[in-house]
Amino acid sequence: MTHSQAIFQSTAILCSALLSAASACAQDYPSKPVRVIVPFATGGGSDITARNMSQKLTGEFNQQFIIDNRPGAGGVVGLETLIKAPADGYTIMISTSSWSTAAALSKPSFDPVSDIAPVIEIGYNPLVLSLHPSVPAKNPRELIALAKARPGQLAYATPGVGAITHLAMELMLHMAKVDLLSVPYKSTGATMTDLIAGRTQLILGGLVPLQPFIQAGKLRAIAVTTAKRWPSLPDVAAMAEALPGYEVESWFGIVMPKGVAPAVLERMNAAANKILRDPEVKKNLEGEGMAIVGGSAEQFSRRIRNDHGRWVKLVREAKLKGE
Repeated sequence: MTHSQAIFQSTAILCSALLSAASACAQDYPSKPVRVIVPFATGGGSDITARNMSQKLTGEFNQQFIIDNRPGAGGVVGLETLIKAPADGYTIMISTSSWSTAAALSKPSFDPVSDIAPVIEIGYNPLVLSLHPSVPAKNPRELIALAKARPGQLAYATPGVGAITHLAMELMLHMAKVDLLSVPYKSTGATMTDLIAGRTQLILGGLVPLQPFIQAGKLRAIAVTTAKRWPSLPDVAAMAEALPGYEVESWFGIVMPKGVAPAVLERMNAAANKILRDPEVKKNLEGEGMAIVGGSAEQFSRRIRNDHGRWVKLVREAKLKGE
C-alpha cells in the first residue's frame, strides 16, 4: 500500500467513524428534557400550537418537552433566547411568522435567516380583520372608504409591535393609502377588554383568539388575509377582494439554533412530520383553524427567507419604526 493510499484509507475510516457517531447521537436524542420556547404570552395561537406539539413530542421521544413562554418585543425576546442557547438540540422554538416581521422592524443583533436552523413548517392560518359592532363597515372596501372619510380617527389595537398582526395591518394601510390610529398592547389577550368596550374599533388578529368573540357577536369579522376566503369563514371576504395582491399567512413552525447536528434536525423533522399525520393532532390543529403543511426543512427555510425579504421591503417603503 502506498503512502497516499494509506492516508486515503485512514481518512475514510475516520469519516465513517464520525458518521457512525453522529448517527448514534441522533438515535439517542433526546436523552434529557427539551425546552420549547414560545415567543409570546400564554393563550395565543403560538402557545396553543406549542402545547399541542409538545404533548405529542413528549410521547414520541419519551422525554419531556417543556414550554417556556418568553414574550416581548413582538417575539424578539424569544428569538434572542433561542439564538443564545447551545446548539445541542435541547432548545427548540415554536416559531411564527412574527419571526420575520419583528426582525424586519426592530433590526436586532442577529440575522433571522442565517442564525437559525429551520426544522419544519407546522401549518398556517389567516389573520382576521374584526371590528367593534359600532363601526358601520361590513367588508374591507367599506372600511377603507370609512377610513378615508375619517383619517386618523379609527383606532386599531396592535397586539405586539413588530408582530405579524402589526405588519399585516400596516401592509393593508400602505396598499389602501389610509391612516388609522395604532394602539399597541403586549398581547392579543390584553387588547380584548378595550376592544370589546369600544375604546378601540378594530383589530387584525389570529383566528384562534378572536373566533370566540366573533361567534358571540362581540366582534364582526369582515376580512381574512389569505388569498382566498377561508373554509371556516365562507361569508367573510378575503382582503384581496378589496386590495388585489394582498396576502398574509400566519404560519407556525419549529426552529433550532444554528449549528445543531444535521442528524438531530432530520430526526426532529421526521418526528414532527409523523405527528402532523396523527388523526388527533390533525383534528386539534384543524379545529383551531390551521391548514397543516409539514414537509422538509428546506421548504420551511424558503418560506422564512421569502417572508423576511417581503417585510424588510414594506418597512423601508412605508418608513415604519419600531418601539
